[in-house]
Amino acid sequence: MKLRPSERRQVKLRLGISGASGFGKTKSALLLAYGMTNDWNKIAVIDTENSSASLYSDLGSYNVLDLSPPYSPERYIEAITLCEKAKISVVIIDSITHEWNGSGGCLDIHEKLGGRFQDWAQVTPRHQAFIDKILQSDCHIITTTRRKIEYDIDRDASGKLKVQKLGTKEITKEGFEYELTVNFELINENHLVRASKDRTGLFMNKPEFIITSAIGKMILEWCNSGTNLQDARNKIKECDNLDDLKILYNNYAQWRELLEYNFKQQKDAIISQEYTLNPQNFNNNGKSQYQS
Repeated sequence: MKLRPSERRQVKLRLGISGASGFGKTKSALLLAYGMTNDWNKIAVIDTENSSASLYSDLGSYNVLDLSPPYSPERYIEAITLCEKAKISVVIIDSITHEWNGSGGCLDIHEKLGGRFQDWAQVTPRHQAFIDKILQSDCHIITTTRRKIEYDIDRDASGKLKVQKLGTKEITKEGFEYELTVNFELINENHLVRASKDRTGLFMNKPEFIITSAIGKMILEWCNSGTNLQDARNKIKECDNLDDLKILYNNYAQWRELLEYNFKQQKDAIISQEYTLNPQNFNNNGKSQYQS
């Protein structure tokens, strides 16, 4: 047992894409995967959606594994293992919804055991084994999940019953999103997405956008940056003049979007210190002669 300084090492992506039918989950996942690999042969789709993944074969020659019922956790695990042995780089599971409520999925298994609360003791470990397989895989994994509209019945001011639309909810076991690096929610048929969870810091609180291969490339850079990215942040923080900061800005062009906040923060700190030490270098508006 030993304490060590925290550092973010290179990681494998665990990304979710959820949305209603027709919103573009499969195509979005394929484009994102291609951006990460730049090689369709390194992509595999575990397809539980009646071979719907093959509808996009015009994009490229990616691999497809058709998974039919029963949609038990063990069959999903077997499919992921097969992709790992084939040296696949990015596995798309389209979709994980069937593992939960499809024929032979966890809800179906629970019902056949009797549907009692105590029967979950036999189902939950099997579902957890499926989650663990996703988390521990050597492949980057993208999951798609169906969403359903949730309603509630309430009374209005006059006392009449009224049906209210609460929004949409992913059709899988509650809490799956917490296991992911990034979770995208497709919000309409125009394929716009927003991030409901984002550990990368690339997408959270940003305007809705369309997933392209460029998004996959950006995410891969984040996954591969590891401690090198932290080294870059340290060098930026140690920089004490704008000329050297500009050199670093050019040197780290590949991580510019990820380091934008760090560069701005250090630039402001250098200018503030310069103003304190040499106020004569600033004009009446407080702008440095070095500022563009």
